[in-house]
Amino acid sequence: MDLTRSPLARPFPECPEIRGVTLRVAKARYKEWDRADLTLAELSEGTAVAGVFTKSACASSEVELGREQVKLGRARALVVNAGNSNAFTGHRGRETVEQIMAQVADAMDCAPSDVFVSSTGVIGVPLPKDKARDGIDAALAAEPCDFRAATDAIGTTDTFAKGSTASALVGEIRVELVGIVKGSGMIAPDMATMLGYIFTDAVIEPSFLQEMLEKANAETFSCITVDGDTSTSDTVLAFATGKAAHATLADWDDAGADAFYAALLSVCRELAHLVVRDGEGASKFIAVEVTGADSDISAHRIGLSIANSPLVKTAIAGGDANWGRVVMAVGKAGEPADRDRLSIGFGGIWAARDGQPLADYDETPVAAHLAGDDITVQVDLGIGEGRATVWTCDLTHGYIDINADYRS
Repeated sequence: MDLTRSPLARPFPECPEIRGVTLRVAKARYKEWDRADLTLAELSEGTAVAGVFTKSACASSEVELGREQVKLGRARALVVNAGNSNAFTGHRGRETVEQIMAQVADAMDCAPSDVFVSSTGVIGVPLPKDKARDGIDAALAAEPCDFRAATDAIGTTDTFAKGSTASALVGEIRVELVGIVKGSGMIAPDMATMLGYIFTDAVIEPSFLQEMLEKANAETFSCITVDGDTSTSDTVLAFATGKAAHATLADWDDAGADAFYAALLSVCRELAHLVVRDGEGASKFIAVEVTGADSDISAHRIGLSIANSPLVKTAIAGGDANWGRVVMAVGKAGEPADRDRLSIGFGGIWAARDGQPLADYDETPVAAHLAGDDITVQVDLGIGEGRATVWTCDLTHGYIDINADYRS
């Protein structure tokens, strides 16, 4: 599959070292390609973990096991397999995951439950035990690598490596955060999205890290969509090694808790935006801003209805300021709305107000806005205080080309 770099791509950042994290990659050759496709992250003893996962009823064994593992709050390793999602593979798929967990646990002298596994790629093909075993052996023997190499190894249809960094002061001690993510299609998360991993040297109680991650996820990863399809493997994990040696964060009242959360939120938001910018076939990054809704939840649902509409997405791809399609998407959302209070705009220019097109509406500046790469769609329902922002991309023929050829 020939994938052209997204025109919305962003450069990979310079990443600081995260104390207590060692990364390695290897070629397990899950597909017929000559690239690293297995990533191993070794985590120091005492690492706290939190996670959010897909709510798909057809979730992979990796997700089912991960949901139980995060309840224990500890981690020593992460393994990511690219090219095969190992989903919808029954007991054979689960046996391979358990084999990986046992193999890494034996090498690191830890419990299998401390080893987290993610897989991404084609659904319905069991992850080969022999390739997984040989890949783990190769990774364990490999030289440590940087975050860029690890990010390249977890990708599938991604056209560029996606990473984000941030720092925060906890007391007088600086803590670092690095996040990496893969994903460009099958993106419409419910409590998580794609495969995303955040590493920090902060000292934080697992339950508090879980609370923070769930909150950040609700404001970022759960506010993006590329195509309205939710993966069987969606996972976001946060690992805190505790190597910064500051006073343990356990509550919002602790000094530095707000600063750490702000850094975590920043990393999650940037990673979420990068996934949208690499949406399969995308040529435009779109922010859908909904205000005046009955509630924040209602605004979020209306935003997703607009962002997932093929008619809206194709109109924007063509630079067509067809606000009637936005009206349609609001109306079908199943949320409270009043036609005669509804206002629609693009790029800060209102096309319709209070249920009617503006008499002096000039489409010229709107067309100029839609010709750009970063698009804003504004909707004001005029019935309440609810608000939300959802991010998506346009829909082009490139999406068809990529997905029609995905298994080859």
